[in-house]
Amino acid sequence: MKGLPGALDVERFAESRAFEINAMHEAMQNARASSTSRAWQQLPRHLRRRAASHDVRRVPLRLRDKARAEMDPARKTALGRHNPKLGKLKRVKRTIDLLRRQKDKTWLETHIWHAKRMHMENIWGYKLAVTPTEKSFRPSHRASVHGSILHDASYFATIELKGPEDLLRTILDSCCDCQGPSMGATRFLTGTRAAETYIYGYNKYPYNLIGPATVLWHAISTDAPPVIQRGSGKGKGKGKGKEKETAPATDTQQRIRTVWIRVHPSITEEAHDALRLSASFALDGAKQVGRVAAIEMADLREHFNVFEIMGPKSSQVIKGALRPVDDKREDFKKFWNSLKSLQSSGSVARGMMIGFTVHDPRLCFPPKNAKLNKESGSTLPPASQVFPCAALAQSQIWDEQTRMKLRKPRYKKKDLDQRRSNNLVPGTPLKSERNDDRIPVLLIQRSVENAPLSQDTRLSTATSLHGWTLIIPQGWGMPFLSSLIYTGTRVGGQRERQTQAFEAGCAYFPRDIPATQAYDDYAEDRAYDERETWERKPPAKRPNYDKLGTRSPWRPDWGVVLGTEKPPEPQELEEFVDTQRDEDAMAVDATAPGTATGAEGAGDQKAEQWLLRGPDVPAIVAKVSPMLSPAAELLTQINKTRTKRKLAPLKAGSRPEDLLKGALVNVSITLLGRGCPDDMAVIHRVEDDEARAWMTAEAKRKKGLSLIQDGPDETELSQARPSTDTIIGYVTTGSFSLSLGEGHAVGAVPLAQYLELRTQAQRLRNDSKLLVKLRNRDEMICRAAYLELLY
Repeated sequence: MKGLPGALDVERFAESRAFEINAMHEAMQNARASSTSRAWQQLPRHLRRRAASHDVRRVPLRLRDKARAEMDPARKTALGRHNPKLGKLKRVKRTIDLLRRQKDKTWLETHIWHAKRMHMENIWGYKLAVTPTEKSFRPSHRASVHGSILHDASYFATIELKGPEDLLRTILDSCCDCQGPSMGATRFLTGTRAAETYIYGYNKYPYNLIGPATVLWHAISTDAPPVIQRGSGKGKGKGKGKEKETAPATDTQQRIRTVWIRVHPSITEEAHDALRLSASFALDGAKQVGRVAAIEMADLREHFNVFEIMGPKSSQVIKGALRPVDDKREDFKKFWNSLKSLQSSGSVARGMMIGFTVHDPRLCFPPKNAKLNKESGSTLPPASQVFPCAALAQSQIWDEQTRMKLRKPRYKKKDLDQRRSNNLVPGTPLKSERNDDRIPVLLIQRSVENAPLSQDTRLSTATSLHGWTLIIPQGWGMPFLSSLIYTGTRVGGQRERQTQAFEAGCAYFPRDIPATQAYDDYAEDRAYDERETWERKPPAKRPNYDKLGTRSPWRPDWGVVLGTEKPPEPQELEEFVDTQRDEDAMAVDATAPGTATGAEGAGDQKAEQWLLRGPDVPAIVAKVSPMLSPAAELLTQINKTRTKRKLAPLKAGSRPEDLLKGALVNVSITLLGRGCPDDMAVIHRVEDDEARAWMTAEAKRKKGLSLIQDGPDETELSQARPSTDTIIGYVTTGSFSLSLGEGHAVGAVPLAQYLELRTQAQRLRNDSKLLVKLRNRDEMICRAAYLELLY
């Protein structure tokens, strides 16, 4: 004990032994970490890679030493990874190998990024992302409702028409939807708004539906003479004034305009043929009056990269990722400053177009998120103070020479990294120099919403999604994608895009749009895949559709539902013969003994399937429903609609009965109680007595009196097996709706059956609620549901 101090200064003693204490602490931490987890397990889930287990360079720098120590050198030597399989001269260049893999399909510019993170499939001639590999169904829905989600829609085709303004309007009127505003209306003609419409065959409306399209007019310059302006009129309401021409007729003939039509990739060829045929007839009409004109048509596929950014935070994502060049337009400055306070792009005018030029997004990478500024002094939303105008929609992206110059970025990423390394302060954004690229872009407001017939329906509570469509030139897909993703937005594939339309209560093309060639191709491919999967399962592990009474388990038999085809025989159902027969088979059946002949058989052959859709559908149905002859009134309404576009009425040989017999309408289906509808679920009509029983059982359930044994309850009613003769339609998309919190479906029924359901609802005094029964194809239980019209 001699030599020991009488007192100990703890602070000085700890300082003298600090090195030993830290060494022991680090040893304990390293021992604990090495014994519980490996280096790659300490990474967040989105940074983990399967190759990280045998490639140290895949691990972040801070964990690289630990990963190198954990690797087995003996196993690495045995695998011989360091020896190339081929000699240096025999190796195939990476560019050649990637081009070889694109012989039978086309890759998007962001393909490699998506292929590392998503499941890819060959669809419509492209290799597209279907769904992320991680579990992201609910997070993607939350991102679209509360955050932002991005989808690469560069696979959509763009068709350019260039020529005299009056001829372009004639072309669009002859092959676009006749309902709603014309594609040559003032709101669209000035180039300030994008128009959503559907394309039909030339002069074929309402038959030969091709698919949806977005029409974009090149904004006219502000110094150009006005072509059409709103007249004074006697009406005081908005939009009641008549439109009149203030400039001579020669102005529209001499003014050369450009219009873009963006269509789905599955209908590119059909839309191109319809527009070309319409243009040829328009030129023939001009030639007959002694006028010389020309229409230029160009296919601009793969000329653009298009990103759809949906969600309430989409405005902040765009403002944080893009940096516009100095713009002297006051309207653009006002709009750009309002993005920071914009809580939803739904407050912006529908289809509003904004054109501007931005710097290379790689110069200011990583971008800083623009936080939402909720403390705004104005009582009105900031975006409501910015109105669409031609000056705001001007963009150099319409110039082909400008796009060709920007097809390849002037500087590669390594060149920008070299400039960034020369900065004295690390992390400082690069300043734009004179030789740096300036990229013109076009921003379009986009909404996914459905207008219910009344505010009392459940469909009125469906979520409406709003966002932006960003169009950029070719060659700039990855630079913009990297900046947009770094802001925190999620990325979705085809499944996420379909889910957005389903949650908003809208029909999605081509899945929910029957009577089109694109839908037939989609239904055929899905039927082939589902039947192949069904046949691979043993009989005990797959549903027996014959015993379940499912007439058409693989694809909807719309011909049988409409009454234009005969239902399959029982032996045909056992052998699972496709009920969609071709025209030759129908012709043979028509001449066979025992088949319908005369006027009835001829009427069945003349009835052509078509889909009644558009903003005027509720008004048309309201006028047709109370008539004693609904077919004649329907023909009258269709001819009135065609007259608005200066189209001739339907042929005199067209019978009103055939028009009504072949008509389909889209419907939205909401279950009354339990259950969740699936795709290909069958819609049955309900007789009056059964409908009253369902209404009584539903009223008891809502009042909590379902346990009282007074009449049949929902369980007894749902177990009644319906007949195949009561089938009136099919569900095209069915699932559990996260926005509604219950089962929801989108389907189609014949217009004649829909009119009968309206009559039944009035007869039962059910407050215009159309009651039907729904049965999944692999179940025997039926669920009561309400049916609403979609348009």
